[in-house]
Amino acid sequence: MKFNFSGNQDIYLEIAERYKDYIRQGIIRNGEKLPSVRVAAGELSVNPNTVAKAYAKLEQDGYICSLPKKGVYVTWEGEQASGQQNADFALILAMRERGISKQMLLDWIEEVYGSHD
Repeated sequence: MKFNFSGNQDIYLEIAERYKDYIRQGIIRNGEKLPSVRVAAGELSVNPNTVAKAYAKLEQDGYICSLPKKGVYVTWEGEQASGQQNADFALILAMRERGISKQMLLDWIEEVYGSHD
């Protein structure tokens, strides 16, 4: 992705706002993995610290969740999504990344919940 920076605000804020726009518009969807800080910095021709600050802002605002050694994922589901929902979604994404199948997860849910809906 290439951004044209306006220079009207800090670059990290412009990056965060552009990602927010893409997420809200559905260009980047819930559950998608964002590029690593280094990759994004290279694509945007900015310092990796700038991208790291933008990602931190996005996480603070509830748009993404950073999973150590797994990556950064979009967890925004709209204005109604709570921080806990985002954390729960990130947990499921992490399980998928570790190779846990949908069926295995469903089996575990059935085992835990049983007939207690």
